[in-house]
Amino acid sequence: MLWVKSLHLIFMVSWFAGIFYLPRIFVNLAMTEDDGAFNQLNLMAGKLYRFITPFMILTIIFGIWLTTYSWEYYKGTGWFHTKIFLVKVLVAYHLICGHFQKQFAEGRCSKSHVFFRWFNEFPVLVLVGIVFLVVLKPF
Repeated sequence: MLWVKSLHLIFMVSWFAGIFYLPRIFVNLAMTEDDGAFNQLNLMAGKLYRFITPFMILTIIFGIWLTTYSWEYYKGTGWFHTKIFLVKVLVAYHLICGHFQKQFAEGRCSKSHVFFRWFNEFPVLVLVGIVFLVVLKPF
């Protein structure tokens, strides 16, 4: 079980690293007026999104695997159901990032750099919530 937990944590940290950085690239994409810089940032965003998507999938796979060790316990706890809700929200956020990345690649994203600065803060809140839920198990 500790191997499964370790892999879950490794892929989760890797996913979060990418999900923190990708919207920062969006901030720069929304600000730049230089075609060369725009193309380079666009390339970076596309590669990063494709790179972190398997981390998301593996985080979920190893998370599900972990729950199989104590499903009877997890299914009856409120903190776990709240954590799963937050994970679903983060998956939706990841997919929205993919949508924005595609818009930038097609040259049709109209969101401002200010929007992306705020958008970039959201996964921090999700991470804080998940960590507190898992560590404190409040309900």
